[in-house]
Amino acid sequence: MNEIKIIGLTHKSVELDKIGEFHVDDSQIQSRLDNLVKKTDITELMYLSTCNRVEFIFTSPTSVDDDCLLNFFHSFNPNMDETQLQFACQYAEYHEGVDAISHLFRVASSIDSLVLGEREIITQVRTAFEQSKSFGLTGDTLRLVVEKAIEAAKEVYTQTNVATKPVSIVSLAYRKIIDLNIPLDARVLVVGAGKTSSNMCKFLQKHGFNNFIIYNRTMKNGDDLAKNLDCENMPLAELQNHSTGFDIIVSCTGASQYIFTQELYENLLGNDKNRKVVIDLAIPNDFDRIIADRNNVKMIGIEDLRAIADKNLKEREKELVLCDKIIQHNLEDFRNTYRERQVEKAMSQVPQLVKEIKEMAFETVFARELNGLNKESKEVLDKVIEYMEKKYIAGPMKIAKDILLDEQLTKD
Repeated sequence: MNEIKIIGLTHKSVELDKIGEFHVDDSQIQSRLDNLVKKTDITELMYLSTCNRVEFIFTSPTSVDDDCLLNFFHSFNPNMDETQLQFACQYAEYHEGVDAISHLFRVASSIDSLVLGEREIITQVRTAFEQSKSFGLTGDTLRLVVEKAIEAAKEVYTQTNVATKPVSIVSLAYRKIIDLNIPLDARVLVVGAGKTSSNMCKFLQKHGFNNFIIYNRTMKNGDDLAKNLDCENMPLAELQNHSTGFDIIVSCTGASQYIFTQELYENLLGNDKNRKVVIDLAIPNDFDRIIADRNNVKMIGIEDLRAIADKNLKEREKELVLCDKIIQHNLEDFRNTYRERQVEKAMSQVPQLVKEIKEMAFETVFARELNGLNKESKEVLDKVIEYMEKKYIAGPMKIAKDILLDEQLTKD
C-alpha cells in the first residue's frame, strides 16, 4: 500500500490565510492537476480543497523526498516564487501507505477537522473525488480508498455522538432562534455581510424566513448577500434612518466600537414595545449590553454561544476513543480489500499470457502436428483448450483468496 500517498497543507501546520494561497479556481484546476501528473511520476491523483486544508491524495511508485516536494509544488503552480516554494516544502504534511489511508479516513470522519464532528467534510471528500475522476485522473486504487473512507466516516457519524452536539457558533445561534418559535414572516435586520452573517442568514432562509434587509459598510459584499436573500441592501451609514421596524437583528461587523447604542436602538424601535431578538456575533460586541437591561429584548451573545460550543466540543472529544476504534476496524478491512484487489489485478494478466502460450503452441511448437488433424479433431482440441483457459483463471484466483483468508484468520 506504499503507493498511496498524501501531501497537504492543513490548519495543523499553517495559518488559514496561508492555506488560501493554495486554493485554485475551478477554471484552472484541471490544467494544474494535468501538469502535476505530467511532470511527476503520479499515476492517480485527487485534489481536496476546503477552508482549512488543501491535500493531494495520489498514487506513485516512489517515496517523496525534499527534491520531489520542490518539483511537486512547482509543477502544480509554476508561478510560485522561491519563497512560496520553500514555505510549501517546509510546512507540507506527508503521509504514505497505511498512514496515508488512516489520515484520509480521519479527514472524512472530521476527526482531523478544525471543527470536530462537522459533517460537511464527507461531502467535500466525495465531491473532490468525483471532480478528479471527471478529469480522468483517478483509477481503481483511489476509488477503493475513497469508498472505504466514506464508509468509515458514515460509521463514525452513525455509531458515535461525535456530531450530535453543535459546536458552530452560527448553528447554536440558529437553534436558539428556532427554540423561540418566532414567526417565519419576522422582519430580519442584518448588519454586516461577512461570512458569519451570511451563514446565519442561510440557516434562517433554509428554515423559511424570507423578510430580510441588509446594512453593510461595503456595498459589493452586501449586494452579493442581498441577491441570495432576495432583499434590499443599504449602506451602513443609513442604519440610523431605518424606519420599517424589525423583529430580529443579526449583527456581525469588524467595528472597534458599538454599532448599536441605546440611543440608536430606541430610534429603530420607535413606539414598538414587542419583544425583540438580537443576535450579536461580533468580536468585540456590536451591541452595548445596556440595551438588554433597558429593553424588552432577548440578547444572544457570542460569549454565551462560545461557552456552549466549548462544552459541546468537550462532549464530542469523549467520543474520540470509539471513533479511533471504528477507524482501525475499517483500516483492517481495507488492507484485506486492497490485497485481494492486488491479486485480482495480477491474475487479470493470466488470460493474455495463456493466449500468447496458445498462439505459440498452435502456430509454432505444434504447427506441423495440428496441420495433420481433421476438422472434427481441431474443434475438439479448441474446446479442450478453451475449457482449460477458464479453469486456469478460476482455480488460482480461488487459491489466492483462500490464502489471504487463512492469513487473516490466523491474525485474528
